Amino acid sequence: MIRQFDGEYPVFLLDTEKSSYVFRILPTGQPEHVYFGPRIMADSPEDLKALEEKHVFPPGNTIVYDQEHKTYSLEDVCLEFSALGKGDQREPFLEIGFSDGSRSPDFTYSSFELGSDPPDLGELPGAYTAEGKTEHLIVRFKEAAGGLTLELHYALFGESLCRHAVLINQGTEPVELDRLMSLQLDLPVSGLSVTGFFGAWIREMQRNTIRLPAGKLVLESRSGNSSSYVNPFFLLHEPGATETHGECIGFHLIYSGNHYEAVEVSPYGKTRVVCGVNPQGFRYRLNPGERFITPQAVICRSDRGFSGISEETHFFVREHVTRGRWKNKPRPVLLNSWEACYFDISEHRLLSLAKAAKKLGVELFVVDDGWFGARNDDSSSLGDWTANRKKLPGGLPRLAKGIQALGLDFGIWVEPEMVNVQSKLYEQHPDWAMAIPGRAHSEGRNQRILDLVNPAVQEYLIRSLSDLLDSGDIRYVKWDYNRVFSDAYSPSLPPDRQGETSHRYILGLYRVMRTLTERFPEVLFEGCASGGNRFDLGILSFFPQIWGSDNTDALCRARIQEGYSYGYPLNTVSAHVSASPNHQTLRDTPLDSRFHVAAFGVLGYECDVRDLPQRERQAIAGQITLYKQWRDVLQYGRFYRGRNGNLHEWTCVSPDRSRAVGFLFQELSEPGLRNEWFFPRGLDPNRRYRFYSLEQKVDILRFGSLINTLSPVHIRPDSLVHRAIGHFIRQPGETEDYVAYGSLLMAGIKLKPAFAGTGYNDQIRFWGDFSSRMYFLEVLDE
Repeated sequence: MIRQFDGEYPVFLLDTEKSSYVFRILPTGQPEHVYFGPRIMADSPEDLKALEEKHVFPPGNTIVYDQEHKTYSLEDVCLEFSALGKGDQREPFLEIGFSDGSRSPDFTYSSFELGSDPPDLGELPGAYTAEGKTEHLIVRFKEAAGGLTLELHYALFGESLCRHAVLINQGTEPVELDRLMSLQLDLPVSGLSVTGFFGAWIREMQRNTIRLPAGKLVLESRSGNSSSYVNPFFLLHEPGATETHGECIGFHLIYSGNHYEAVEVSPYGKTRVVCGVNPQGFRYRLNPGERFITPQAVICRSDRGFSGISEETHFFVREHVTRGRWKNKPRPVLLNSWEACYFDISEHRLLSLAKAAKKLGVELFVVDDGWFGARNDDSSSLGDWTANRKKLPGGLPRLAKGIQALGLDFGIWVEPEMVNVQSKLYEQHPDWAMAIPGRAHSEGRNQRILDLVNPAVQEYLIRSLSDLLDSGDIRYVKWDYNRVFSDAYSPSLPPDRQGETSHRYILGLYRVMRTLTERFPEVLFEGCASGGNRFDLGILSFFPQIWGSDNTDALCRARIQEGYSYGYPLNTVSAHVSASPNHQTLRDTPLDSRFHVAAFGVLGYECDVRDLPQRERQAIAGQITLYKQWRDVLQYGRFYRGRNGNLHEWTCVSPDRSRAVGFLFQELSEPGLRNEWFFPRGLDPNRRYRFYSLEQKVDILRFGSLINTLSPVHIRPDSLVHRAIGHFIRQPGETEDYVAYGSLLMAGIKLKPAFAGTGYNDQIRFWGDFSSRMYFLEVLDE
């Protein structure tokens, strides 16, 4: 609920079920942030006086705003937005260059509007409601010299508050906009901690926490996309916050381009947060009659620690970001051809692979790179989206029919935003690629970025991809993006407007994605950018899932997917089981562990299942059957993290709390530590559950030379005899099976002891490096 209290100066109170957000207009005309915390009760502005900061004398050598208000220095006020030039020395919300060369904007309160229509974000995606209505507050500020209006927009979506800004030029002269953030949040405290998610290719979403008692911390992307270097989702929290306790604020940005987040502590002990489009390299000319709209920023708070934030952000993403037919539809189990074939594909080979996949229970077969143009490596043919007839004599339609005849849906890989110099498209339209005229271009993966600023390029992509999707019954598209910006320059913009390139590119991308997803609503689109190089709410506004990482190693994926889980629900993260040793790390991990990790996401397989031993094929068939039985819980249940570190502990619980899946993963074995607990979370404390694990069978080869402690004859490890025995004999492992109330189970289940070098039987848990278990919980008939 949003309320405005009349008085000498307006006060605005925004309430969710659990939180309140308060700001007021100062006598100077600036908006002062008053409160963001647990929900409070207030019936009038007088009720809020106790929360307001008192202004009597400005500190020291600070600047007073004007002679009529000598008690106010903007340097020591919590503000809803701010700019340089009028005394506030902190990180600015906006920077503007006027036609006279001045750079000190002076916006003061003008009016407000309260309605139920969702914000109009122009070409940008934003949060929505199924009903098409939400509480929406607009507060307007006029620039002192006239001609400019700044609008601050506030919209409530459950426990989340969405903010963005609009700058309107109603004057007669253009202005140069160098910065306009989406959100500014000033808090009257310091010494808070910032948790961000950093990384690189095949090492995405690594959680790091930094305490900030003074100074400034910047989290930003300058690569043309939201970046795997630092995700636009981050947390601000009290230093002692845990998974279940402590004040936390979560921040998201619904944007896929260069983003910027700064957390700064002022000399007066206040903490400022700003986030939005990265101002570095950004300059946007706003002509008379034009407006600039920022992306939506999203904030929510919880006093239940990181898990409380995750619960709210997962709900927000599922209900107010992802959309379309696949929003709540179970996602299919797929097999992707990439790590099985790489570029070496043929119709016969693909059909053979698909036939083997179907026998295992796979539902969707995806042809990855190599199917188009003269594509035999990554040096040619991007942009030429027609089938290679040497590899696929009947083109995609015949291949699709062959796949569908097996009972599988058919999907393909594309990388629409890129072009190779060695391609028909580049030969015909070299001016469609980003490049600085007269200068050498620095390429990535032998490709250049198409100029999506150019409407003609947007139209080409819409037309060529529409023709492609119309050519056969294609049910899935993996949309890749395998490099970052370099020499960013749009040939379709004049030299003096190149500062608009990166942002206009993202707007062009959104237009293409919006058109295609609306034109082909039945197609499941999956975002990809060398894995997680563009994992953000902007992409999720069009594509309901994103490939989490090119790294499919179970250990790495446990860390990566755990990182995503802080701000993104499981059904937005695609995860595959691949071969071992892994193609990215050469690490050898158990098949069970690879499946267990990938099951806590949208499950797929990325290996040549024809080459696997019969036992592994049987195991995969069992995995897929099990996943389908629990897919509704794993894709749409509530996710809870437990311990993390050497142990990763997760629980996913159905919305009605009648079923749950638990996960325990060990990175490295700890010698001599036999006893371990599993702590499920999110259960109904007053209902009785059966807690159980599946029967364990351990490959005897994993015991190595210990086989000789039981064998009457000596067996040389890894010999033909050893392998022959391993083919026929598997050691039984432990099972867990208990019935108890949820409250008791959440207190911790003491698991059967792990192997510790002193004996093994079916009551011992085989618990080596990279071992894992899945546990299942079901409410008994009541």
